[in-house]
Amino acid sequence: MTTLRLILGDQLSPGHRWFARVESGVVYAMMEVRQETDYVLHHAQKILAVFAAMRDFARHLRAAGHVVDYLAIGDPANRQAIPANLDMLRDRHGATTFEYQAPDEWRVDRQLADYANVWPGPSGMVDSDHFLSARDTAADLFRDRRRWLMEHFYRHMRRVHGVLLEPEGGPAGGQWNYDHDNRKPWPGLPAEPDDTRPRHDHTALWREIVASGVASFGEPMADRLRWPLNRAEALTQLDAFIDGGLPHFGDYQDAMSTRGWRLFHSLLSFALNVKMLSPREVIAAAENAWRRGAAPLPAVEGFIRQILGWREYVRGVYWAHMPGYDQRNALEHALALPPWFWTGRVGMRCLAQAVGQSLRHAYAHHIQRLMVIGNFALLAGLDPAAVHRWYLGVYVDAFEWVELPNTLGMSQFADGGLMATKPYVSGAAYIDRMGDYCRGCRYDRKVRVGPRACPFNALYWDFLDRHAAALSTNPRLALPYRQLARMDPADRSALRAQAADTRRRLEAL
Repeated sequence: MTTLRLILGDQLSPGHRWFARVESGVVYAMMEVRQETDYVLHHAQKILAVFAAMRDFARHLRAAGHVVDYLAIGDPANRQAIPANLDMLRDRHGATTFEYQAPDEWRVDRQLADYANVWPGPSGMVDSDHFLSARDTAADLFRDRRRWLMEHFYRHMRRVHGVLLEPEGGPAGGQWNYDHDNRKPWPGLPAEPDDTRPRHDHTALWREIVASGVASFGEPMADRLRWPLNRAEALTQLDAFIDGGLPHFGDYQDAMSTRGWRLFHSLLSFALNVKMLSPREVIAAAENAWRRGAAPLPAVEGFIRQILGWREYVRGVYWAHMPGYDQRNALEHALALPPWFWTGRVGMRCLAQAVGQSLRHAYAHHIQRLMVIGNFALLAGLDPAAVHRWYLGVYVDAFEWVELPNTLGMSQFADGGLMATKPYVSGAAYIDRMGDYCRGCRYDRKVRVGPRACPFNALYWDFLDRHAAALSTNPRLALPYRQLARMDPADRSALRAQAADTRRRLEAL
């Protein structure tokens, strides 16, 4: 009697219940497959980081005494799809039972559920033991509410898990949310912490990936990749952030600078999303830093909100609205992504910085993703499904359950306001206020029309104009719509023409 247990590439938790003891008759299946490299075009570093971490995890399991059958991307026996490989491994090991951990992406969840239904013996799914909420927690919480609000979910999670609470049960410091304290531009000091993550030489693995025909984009940095290989490295990275980044994270979490691509961000999202780290321990480490006086409460609350609030919340949105959420396009935007999404060669300095950094490091922080790249895509009217596929492919931490609601809903407003209470759009003033991207740009952030006008400005007013029927009654947009109504008709017409010209020449910006 042999049990075949599947471990997916984002299920690299050595603390999972499966590994508490070595069980005879259990074979763990791990596989690098074209099914997963090819469903969207991925950044080279994402493919490298996941495969390298998978291989290291397999070594860890074998060293602990577990039996692992690992199918590398270039293995001649690899059929390059999960169900076909499971069929082959079932025959190879004479497996009678099939088990798998709950996948985080709907397409894989559906695929494995269908596969388990036709498995000729016992089969079943177990939880990944990772998240702090169930798939349906958010849906249950909002069942009788007209609107879904992350803040309500976040406070619920704080209470349920006892995070940042006073002894009597109220929020630490008397406030649930310190977001208003966390919106400062970075003046250059304190200095960005040193990047102490180890460099890994994955040159041989990269050659294997390329030889297997896997397509990718972005800079591979195969000889010096810094994304963690395993839990030990991720824990060291967590400690370094708590000591050097967290104390200043709150003040500058929204800041953007050409002088620092990381600033005070943790870069822990990859380790969290492949489950090297658990959200519980990351939250506990941050809260403990505040309680011992090593980090201010606004910084700690802001960081914890991203994990206990947003991360868990978007997962709830995802499972409540899939399948079909990825097809939503409430504003009917349809323009193709311009080529500079894959090259970074664009004259707008903010986009050159944010897209260029994404291509170099497979990473950008939330304001770069939301208020630079996403803001432009929404104002220009780019196809939200194409934007979603690019975000899903380019970022090392992007897995559909977390990326899709953030991109399609929060960033592109394609769900019509389910995720966000308003479209997150702005002109050039916000980008200039939060960083130095506008300095030295070929476009003038203060000009609305003409060849030197920053494209964000006309696109912003034209976006509001074009979508007035859908958006003008939104109370959070009352002020800009009043400003638009008071605008001189000739100025409004000039902005409309400027925006139309910008959309016609997106490739040449």
